[in-house]
Amino acid sequence: MRALYKMTLITTLCMCIGCKKESPKEPFDLVISNANIIDIESGDITKQTLYINKGVIVETTPEMKSNYIALKHMNVKGNYVVPGFWDNHVHFRGGEQLISQNEKFLEQYIKYGITTVRDAGGDLTPQVQQWNQEIQNNHRMGPTIYTSGPKLDGPNARWEGSLPVDSQESITNALDSLQSLNTDYVKIYDSTLSRKQYLDIIKTAETRDMITSGHMPFTVELQEAIDAGLDNIEHLYYVLKGCSSQEAEITQQIIDGTLGFWGSMEQLIATYDETTAQQTFARLKASNTFVTPTLHIGDVLSYLDEVDHSQDAYLSHLEDAFIKTYEGRNKRAINASAKAKKDRKELQIFFIQLTKSLHDAGVQLLAGSDCGAFNSYTYPGPSLHKELEQLVEAGLTPLQALQTSGYNGSQFLQKEGYGIAIGNKADLVILEKNPLENIRNTQSIRHTIKNGVVYTISED
Repeated sequence: MRALYKMTLITTLCMCIGCKKESPKEPFDLVISNANIIDIESGDITKQTLYINKGVIVETTPEMKSNYIALKHMNVKGNYVVPGFWDNHVHFRGGEQLISQNEKFLEQYIKYGITTVRDAGGDLTPQVQQWNQEIQNNHRMGPTIYTSGPKLDGPNARWEGSLPVDSQESITNALDSLQSLNTDYVKIYDSTLSRKQYLDIIKTAETRDMITSGHMPFTVELQEAIDAGLDNIEHLYYVLKGCSSQEAEITQQIIDGTLGFWGSMEQLIATYDETTAQQTFARLKASNTFVTPTLHIGDVLSYLDEVDHSQDAYLSHLEDAFIKTYEGRNKRAINASAKAKKDRKELQIFFIQLTKSLHDAGVQLLAGSDCGAFNSYTYPGPSLHKELEQLVEAGLTPLQALQTSGYNGSQFLQKEGYGIAIGNKADLVILEKNPLENIRNTQSIRHTIKNGVVYTISED
């Protein structure tokens, strides 16, 4: 009888053990396995699995977990995963008639792996901010948009939508307006802006902890802009000016009206001085002033008289009204004198060399395309990849070129959470080929992931 009792007890225990429930599986919205993750800071490549919930990377493991459940699982089979690209200089502009065209560009950016853009001033701020809110709520396909809102310039400014300033009071009102709009930084232009108001804008913005970026009137010396607190220089003309051994003399001629912007270029190149240049680079580095070279648009505009863009495939994505905005630049390029055409090409070559010198000196560069209405054949999406190619042509490694996109862009705008790490937003690009081997491989895009949403990219 006792033996039977023992047998029954053992059987019951075994049955209880057999009935024990399995531990619940961990739930994820998206799992990306068998991925070659590229660390944009170090260039290291590691095989990992990424686990994503609510658009955020919540875990990474060298080997795939065995006990999980995912709404979507992607085995990328050794493809390369990088953080989403940033285009650090774009424009949403052209007025009401071009709103629909600008809206279409949002999808183009995602198609080309661009998950963040920096809008460098335009006349569509309400629409841009509405689109950005919808993108953040996953109600619209598109990149995160960090915007300056309207540009600050002098009275009768060149660009529509600019805020005119001609006094300290108007500067105060303009910056109040930008802060009420909750813009991300201040963009300064130079078409009619005076020397005094330019420097006062920067100094006043500094007292409000506002980030500043822009052009520079040639009535100002570069060191003055740096000392005032300018955080980023758009384009290389202004850096070139600071590398001249005769900057003070040339500046005075411009103030006196005996020399103009374009007329000064030949003198600035002729008086480029390596010692002066290195001192300027050191100041830019010490002040943590960024530079956005915009080499690709320079290349496009320099050769408008030689290159026929009429068969560009991207034109099929553009409305007639948008293409019409190209006419001004096109006519100026074609009708320019032989000397002006030659000078423009030589300036572009010089800027490529200047970019390498800036990088070698430790100045932080930003990859920006300057795409948008009026900027001929500089197309939203592919132009960022062309800019990366230009940076490599200038002498940067593919890794260094990639760093000028999102890595440096996030530092300039003081935005945390960039990169493939736990707690960061799942803005990712899955590439078939390694971009560290060839920068053109940034275009081998299989998927763009924005806020954890997967977009599969197919060629037209």
